[in-house]
Formats: sequence, structure tokens, C-alpha cells
Amino acid sequence: SVPACCSARYNLALLACLGFFLLYALRVNLSVALVDMVEPNTSLAKNVTSNVCPEHSSTINVPRNTTGEKYSWDADTQGWILGSFFYGYIVTQIPGGYLASKIGGKLLLGFGIFGTSVFTLLTPLAANLGVGYLIAVRALEGLGEGVTFPAMHSMWSSWAPPLERSKLLSISYAGAQLGTVVSLPLSGLICYYMNWVYVFYIFGALGVLWWFFWMLLVSDTPETHRSISHAEREYILSSLKDQLSTQKSVPWRPMLESLPLWAIVVAHFSYNWTFYTLLTLLPTYMKEILRFDAQENGFLSALPYFGCWLCIILSGQIADYLREKQNFSTVCVRKCFTLIGMIGPAVFLVAAGFIGCNYALAVAFVTISTTLGGFCTSGYSINHLDIAPSYAGILLGITNSFATIPGMVGPVIAKNLTHNNTVGEWQMVFYIAASINLFGAIFFALFASGEVQDWAVSGYHLHRN
Repeated sequence: SVPACCSARYNLALLACLGFFLLYALRVNLSVALVDMVEPNTSLAKNVTSNVCPEHSSTINVPRNTTGEKYSWDADTQGWILGSFFYGYIVTQIPGGYLASKIGGKLLLGFGIFGTSVFTLLTPLAANLGVGYLIAVRALEGLGEGVTFPAMHSMWSSWAPPLERSKLLSISYAGAQLGTVVSLPLSGLICYYMNWVYVFYIFGALGVLWWFFWMLLVSDTPETHRSISHAEREYILSSLKDQLSTQKSVPWRPMLESLPLWAIVVAHFSYNWTFYTLLTLLPTYMKEILRFDAQENGFLSALPYFGCWLCIILSGQIADYLREKQNFSTVCVRKCFTLIGMIGPAVFLVAAGFIGCNYALAVAFVTISTTLGGFCTSGYSINHLDIAPSYAGILLGITNSFATIPGMVGPVIAKNLTHNNTVGEWQMVFYIAASINLFGAIFFALFASGEVQDWAVSGYHLHRN
């Protein structure tokens, strides 16, 4: 095989990793900045805090920068502002996959991130013009980000040799977790010492800078790459030769009737339910139940995502090692990794609801729960490329559309269940997330496949009768 170091495919993985790093930084920075954008007294008439746990964050007030504009948005308005992203995001998933198969992933991914960065730069202006403008800008950012994952999957279908798939994809997508890890505490520091507008200016400018490098260094396929070695080009093309389809039309009907595809849909939906519930509500849980302010300690809110990032990188290496050296079948690896990555988090999430006020244990359990979720990247998450490399972008668009629904619905349901912020109510939220996870894991284990499906290779329609 062709050495990995400095190869075109690994350079692509690293640039993609940086791109997804910035995408997630641009996505989560608003949750942090919003705390500073809102006038202190309007956010909530002091919420009912359960008095089960003793207060234990001794806050030393450091003088902080207060030059940023403040807006009087109530809790509902803030909910709309935070949710508006997903309304844009869900719209472009399937079109993104379809477009990537037509015009190529490079332009689509490049302009997706470029557009998101530009709208991020416009965020402070939009906030000044009024809440409607801010919601519109966030929804437009969602539109831009919606095409990115399908476009990347589509590029990997021409770039990733089957036995290096887990490694290459886990490197590129792990950037997303790292973006969360770095931007949560960093946005907090920027708000603290500078002014919340810089959160948007700094990350937005970095996104535009990344775009220049992407357009210069990357190409859609190994054939069109300017500086790839002959050996590497041959290696990639020969490894993919029986896997890709040459037919121009998309086989929509057999695709949508395919059980292995629905196995990925169910797993993706279930995993994201827990992921989004935690991403949006963890700070609330720590503050209201454990009486500990996660906002003051950005490091602790970032810890679970750091664990997840490590797990994604390592499990990608392990998955390909098992397939290449130990001759494990692809489907066996995908199923095992998905089971670990969904049942593990479910167990620790439920446990987190039962440890009373032991707050160190709560942080540990939530961290382990999120970390184990990293196994899913080498499980259901790249299974699209196993069953239909030619249409991987479209398949990801389909599964990610379903998987965006939990981002819109999950936190709303959780908020409605926790009106009085009692421990019992929160246990209910954790139970629901855990049982959805369990169901998704079992469904995937029963119906997933590791083989390229008949409808996904050339000449499929000849064999149908």
C-alpha cells in the first residue's frame, strides 16, 4: 500500500478536519455569546432551582468587559434564536448530497463553510437590527452547514480506499468534536476579556482564511489532483474499481426500499437524540440540579467532547486494523462499534441521573457517556460508504435529515418535562434518551449490512427482473 505520510488523501483528511473544526466552532459560539448578549434580568424570572443539592460554586467576581450591546430577549426568544440554525440545516441535507454527486464535493463544502463564515461575520450587525434578522442569519448559516457532511461523504467515495475508510473519515469528522472542545472555553474567554462581538469576528475570519487553502489544495477526485503521486492515484482507483456506479440517474426507489439504509437512519436519529439533548441542556442540568455553574467553567463543559474526539480518532484506527489485519468482516465491525457507541452512553446517562449530588461523579459519567459515543463514527456513521459508495453523499443527506429532527424536538421536549427542575424530572429526560439509544442500537444490529448493495453498482437495472 502507499505510505500515508504527506499523501494526498491524508492531506485531504487534515484540511477537512480543520474545516469541520471551524464549522462546529461557528455553530456553538452563539450558545456561549448569548449569555452575554442578553440583559441579565430578562433571561428568566429566577428559575425554580431544586434545593436538593447544596450551592457550591464560590464565584470570585473578576471585573469583566461589559462594553457589548445588551438585548432584552426573553427565554422563548432565546430558544428561537438557538433553534433557528436547525431549520436551515435540515433543508439542505438531501439537496446537498444530490448536488455533490453532480458538481463535486469540493465546491459545495468550500462554499458551505465560506457562506457560514460570512454570515457569522454579519451576526453582530443582525443582532443590532433586530431579533428577526438574527434568526434569519442563523437559519442561513444552517443552510450553509447543511451541505457540508453530505459533500464530504461524497468526496470520500472517490478518495477513501475501502480498508482505510474508518481512519480517513474519523480524522476528517473528528474536527467537529475538537471545534466544540476549543470554542466553548475560548468563546467564554473572548466574551470575558474582550466583547462578545469578537467571538463572531474571530471565528468568521478564520473560516474565510480556511476557504482559500481549501480551494487551492484540494480536488474532487484523485484523477484531477495536481500533485498526487502516480502510485497513490493507482492505489486509490484500483481499490475502488468495483464499488462505484457509472449510471447517471439516482436509483431513488430501491434506495428508499433498502433496509440497510433504514438501519442507518434509525441509528443516526437515536444517537443524535442523546447528543443534542446533552449539547443544549448539560449546562442547565449542572446549574439547576447540581448547583454548579458550567458557564463559569467552560473547561468542564468541553471535557465530554474532548473524550469523544480522542475516542473517534482511536476507534477509527482500531476499526481498520480489525478489518485489514484480523479479517473481521466490515458488517461485524460496524455493528460492534455501533453497539458499544450507543449502549455505553445509554447506561452512563441513566447512571448520571442517580448519583445524587456527587458532582464529580456526574461530570465523570456524562464524560464517559459522550466519549463512548465516539465509537459510532466507525460504526453506523460511515456505513453509507460501505453500502453505496457512489451515492454516499445522498444517503448521508437522507439520514442526517432525520437525525436533525432530534436537534429541533429533543431539547423542547426536555424543557417541557423539567418545569420544576426536580431530580425526578431530569431522570425522565435521561431515561427517554437512553431508551431511544437502546432501540437504535438493536435495530442497527439486526438490519445493517457491510456489502455494496445491488442497486448501488452499475448495470443494476438489468438484473432486476
